[in-house]
This record gives sequence, C-alpha cells and structure tokens, in this order.
Amino acid sequence: MSINPSEIQRALTQSIREHWVLFLVEGIVLVLLGVLAIVVPQVATLAVAIFLGWLFLISGVAGLVTTFMARHAPGFWWSLISAVLAIAAGLVLLARPVVGTVSLTLLLIVFFVIEGVASIMYALEHKKDMSGQWGWMLISGIIDLVLAVMIWAGLPTTAEWALGLLVGINMVFGGTALIAMAMHARNSNPTSAPGPTPTSKAA
Repeated sequence: MSINPSEIQRALTQSIREHWVLFLVEGIVLVLLGVLAIVVPQVATLAVAIFLGWLFLISGVAGLVTTFMARHAPGFWWSLISAVLAIAAGLVLLARPVVGTVSLTLLLIVFFVIEGVASIMYALEHKKDMSGQWGWMLISGIIDLVLAVMIWAGLPTTAEWALGLLVGINMVFGGTALIAMAMHARNSNPTSAPGPTPTSKAA
C-alpha cells in the first residue's frame, strides 16, 4: 500500500483546522513561558539542568535494566558503561544543578563555535553560487562566534542565564509560530457550507 504525501498533507491541514483552538492555547502558553524564561533566565537555566538530570537518570536506569535483561547479547559492557555514565550524569545534575549549568554552558559555547565556523566557511565557499545571500550567512556565523566569545568571557556568571535566555527565546518563537498557524487555520476554516442557489420558476 503506497502512501500519498498529498493525502497526508491534507489530513494534517484538516486536523489543524479542527483543533486550531488547542494549537492557539499551546502557542500562548509557550509564549508566556518563554517571556518568563527571558525575564528570569536564572530560574529557566536551573530548570533545564534539572530536567536534563531526570532525563539522564531515567534513561540510564532504563538502559541498565535492558542491558542486564539482554546480558548475553554482544556489546554488553559498552551498554553497561553507557547506562552507568547516564545515571552518574543525571545524579550530578540533580545534586548540583549549578555546576551542571556550567558544563551545559560550555557545551553551548562549543556549539556556537562549530556552528559559526561552519556557517562562515559555507558562506565563503558558496559565495558565487549564493549571490547576495552569502553575506547574511557570513554575518550569522560571525554572530555565533561573538556570542561564544561573550559567554566564554563572562563565565561562570553567564552560566546562570545563558541557557535560560536561549530556551526562552526559542519558546517565544515556537509559540508565535503556533499562534500564527492556529489563526491561519481559523480564518481558512469554513464556518458554513454554501446552500443551493435558489432557482426562479417561470409564472
């Protein structure tokens, strides 16, 4: 049985039209939470560290259980080490979330550096192909490097707010996109089907 992409798209569009209120509410909640994270980024940063701590801990415990259940399978020791490391990382993040935020901020700096260098190199290599657009990608890469330097220079103080601020900005943009999608679905949702055109009878 072949899957028709147009049918999937049509079903998705219809679902959004039918449940646009839920998408609108979700978007508003995301925007409000994002604004709160931007206003109080320290709290959001700690929340991210604690959330990741629980995530590592639960995945590590689940991995440990499945590893011992399949202890005769190949790669037992690698799976065991991976599960133990996940549990250890989760416990550290939950016990000392402030220390965990510093580590997460360092990973964020590495991400910005890699992303910035990759964007700059891509822009320079495709300068002829991208015509006037390569400059925007070059600027984007430079901004990534500037952000990495700023966060690095401000450590450990920046570790208190960097993650929370970025999570808040991401939530605001994501919520705004959901609100726009919901309003578009609402406006395009037919409220009533047009009735038959009355016909006049000749006297």
